[in-house]
Amino acid sequence: MHLKAEENSWIVKSLNKMKIFSESHKTVFVVDHCPYMAESCRQHVEFDMLVKNRTQGIIPLAPISKSLWTCSVESSMEYCRIMYDIFPFKKLVNFIVSDSGAHVLNSWTQEDQNLQELMAALAAVGPPNPRADPECCSILHGLVAAVETLCKITEYQHEARTLLMENAERVGNRGRIICITNAKSDSHVRMLEDCVQETIHEHNKLAANSDHLMQIQKCELVLIHTYPVGEDSLVSDRPKKELSPVLTSEVHSVRAGRHLATKLNILVQQHFDLASTTITNIPMKEEQHANTSANYDVELLHHKDAHVDFLKSGDTHLGGSSREGSFKETITLKWCTPRTNNIVFSSISELHYCTGAYRISPVDVNSRPSSCLTNFLLNGRSVLLEQPRKSGSKVISHMLSSHGGEIFLHVLSSSRSILEDPPSISEGCGGRVTDYRITDFGEFMRENRLTPFLDPRYKIDGSLEIPLERAKDQLEKHTRYWPMIISQTTIFNMQAVVPLASVIVKESLTEEDVLNCQKTIYNLVDMERKNDPLPISTVGTRGKGPKRDEQYRIMWNELETLVRAHINNSEKHQRVLECLMACRSKPPEEEERKKRGRKREDKEDKSEKAVKDYEPEKSWQDSERLKGILERGKEELAEAEIIKDSPDSPEPPNKKPLVEMDETPPVEKSKGPVSLLSLWSNRINTANSRKHQEFAGRLNSVNNRAELYQHLKEENGMETTENGKASRQ
Repeated sequence: MHLKAEENSWIVKSLNKMKIFSESHKTVFVVDHCPYMAESCRQHVEFDMLVKNRTQGIIPLAPISKSLWTCSVESSMEYCRIMYDIFPFKKLVNFIVSDSGAHVLNSWTQEDQNLQELMAALAAVGPPNPRADPECCSILHGLVAAVETLCKITEYQHEARTLLMENAERVGNRGRIICITNAKSDSHVRMLEDCVQETIHEHNKLAANSDHLMQIQKCELVLIHTYPVGEDSLVSDRPKKELSPVLTSEVHSVRAGRHLATKLNILVQQHFDLASTTITNIPMKEEQHANTSANYDVELLHHKDAHVDFLKSGDTHLGGSSREGSFKETITLKWCTPRTNNIVFSSISELHYCTGAYRISPVDVNSRPSSCLTNFLLNGRSVLLEQPRKSGSKVISHMLSSHGGEIFLHVLSSSRSILEDPPSISEGCGGRVTDYRITDFGEFMRENRLTPFLDPRYKIDGSLEIPLERAKDQLEKHTRYWPMIISQTTIFNMQAVVPLASVIVKESLTEEDVLNCQKTIYNLVDMERKNDPLPISTVGTRGKGPKRDEQYRIMWNELETLVRAHINNSEKHQRVLECLMACRSKPPEEEERKKRGRKREDKEDKSEKAVKDYEPEKSWQDSERLKGILERGKEELAEAEIIKDSPDSPEPPNKKPLVEMDETPPVEKSKGPVSLLSLWSNRINTANSRKHQEFAGRLNSVNNRAELYQHLKEENGMETTENGKASRQ
């Protein structure tokens, strides 16, 4: 029994390992080597670049153009280079050239899986002969050879079959055929697909009776029709289509030259789940000016798992398409200037927790920025990469470093470390949101706890109900509408809505539940009729917040959202919604009453505003009235100063005549500001002085001085002066 258990464990491990044998485990390139592939791609390349230093009289060299064969070989080699850089093991390529026959340039062994072997084999083949007989050449030879090659066992498949022993048939055999040719028409393409399908069927029969071959379980055929620039394509593009349970096919019609290279770059990203990252602001010294530097960008390809954290957080920092017509967007990361030669000897604060490391491959491997970056990293330097942010502190998310002559993109943990204390829920998300429904969430967790479920239960259709599925279903019902923040809800802050909110999430309602829900709705209608206030949050709003009818409109809308989220549970849920909608559709007199209430509130608001506007106007009017009173008082005082006085006798007492009280009171002459008490005292004194018959001497006085005994002075020969003083003649 012990040996049997160990054997089963080995089988399980091997089955898990078998997952690597997907279509990307085997890739067969079939490149057409027929005479028509020697035709020019008609995309010119400037050969003579010495324009400024050319001596006069020398004719410049004419531009050159590559052939369809050269473009196909360069594009396929670029495909292989990227694949070998990122997956040096377990991803294999077999190269076949097809003309009058099939020429297999390498095998599935790991020793043949490198660019040097492929380039040397292609150099031995040479370019196609344009004078050869095209009738003797066909791409079909290469497609048949590709199917034969896919049936052969690789070293990794043989290892898995050896481990599984009698269960060796569980090892999968899948592969991909990429055919680059110049097709004649869509019917020609269909003929090639039929040929591949028939060949797979025949070779699967042979492999079933052989120990050295494996049946093809799945094959992807990628047909690329390339044609010169400037010509019309005779073949239509077609997305992936399943031709049989074993074969799927897709057709791409691409112009030669850089367009074909771009298409192969897109396909390598699709086939091997690659993603693009662009490193920006890389400082490099200029060749012409050694003392100056400029910033460059370098685009890298790697496995898409390096962007998992970005995809989870939804923060992708997209910087546009990685290349012209690229398949995927590129994520931009900013260069951080390294401080030490080795990250191991850096300070403790710069040591980061790494969650993954992935090999990289430059997109433009021959460019100067890419060459400088790779040499910089291969010399033992490590570079931290940060996410570009408009504000806030920088977040370092990745690191570039080399190990054993290979460059890796390390994914650093930018979230809270497991060594730190867990955050308090009162801190909120990012320190901004603090009004979480913590108490309600605790109650929610108590209602959805998992408990042992011993007694079996059956559904309506008679099938056995799985307790875990039932718990998931209940959790889904409870979270169809459940706001997390207090300020985002009204009904969950109202005690009056609790009877409805607690039962509406049930799978089925009883008559008593429906009655309680209807009572809750009627109570809310009564609250609205009484114009009772609602717990509306005013956080982040200015003024008094929404008006009362607007508050109730928000409440009714939210309540309708809650009920509608559960109307499909049962017919009684529909009855609750019908009751709610009936109460929301108010009669005309109710609407008229609401309009009058809104008008009254508008009038109150206007009156409050008018009072505020009237206060400065009233103060201005009071000041103008006081000025008028002062002016009239000055005039009355000027009229009263006509009585002459004399120093020989005291002034007689005032005798006040009866006068009307409605006369305007004069005001004493004053200088500067006058208080209200002074104005009122002057008014009273002036009114009292007019209640008696004025003394005749005071009426004829000058400056309140009257001259007495004038007849005696006349007898003594005395004369009066201008000031009322006597003087002798």
